[in-house]
Amino acid sequence: MSGTDPETRAPVTAPAREHITGVILAGGRGSRMGGEDKGLVLLNGRLMVEHVAMRVQPQVKELLISANRNQERYAALGYRVIADLLPDYQGPLAGMATALQAAGTPYVVTVPCDSPLIGTDLVARLGRALVREDADVAVAFDGERTHPVFLFLKRSLLASLLAFLDAGERKIDRWFGRHRVAMADFADCPEAFANVNDPEEHRALEARLREMRL
Repeated sequence: MSGTDPETRAPVTAPAREHITGVILAGGRGSRMGGEDKGLVLLNGRLMVEHVAMRVQPQVKELLISANRNQERYAALGYRVIADLLPDYQGPLAGMATALQAAGTPYVVTVPCDSPLIGTDLVARLGRALVREDADVAVAFDGERTHPVFLFLKRSLLASLLAFLDAGERKIDRWFGRHRVAMADFADCPEAFANVNDPEEHRALEARLREMRL
């Protein structure tokens, strides 16, 4: 889990796995999927959330699922399920706030439930960026754009996030832009952030996974 600081060439080590809680964000309405709970949509015979969990769980101490519907179905997968502190599906930040409150570790990593190609080194790369830049938040950057739900966060940001939500704000990048932010470079693997928003993207990703035999 170590890398090299390009300026000092000193080793940069990500926070240890036992200090990190992972959270799969599955609390949305799934509007573009016809209202389906995206985490529970089948993808090549396996629930979408299972694809994500298989990749993230080995990278963290504990894996949580943030869900506002079908909590019993998610819990049956063997993970702790948490519901948003705020009512009425107020977006990913609401799930992140609940995750920061529920986590028992100093760091939290958030990922969406609809990105089944997440890298097995995602957490380490985000963590190294955070440490290298002495940041509060690390966000994934694929060489062209950031992916604001792929975050490595200090749990100490909870008060800031709750205040932001209490003020009626909901945009993720607007919130983390108030803090020290590190861009974690994933330009070598932009496909890791492929996601499923609608039935057409679902069919395309199913075909891709069959080719990859996943």
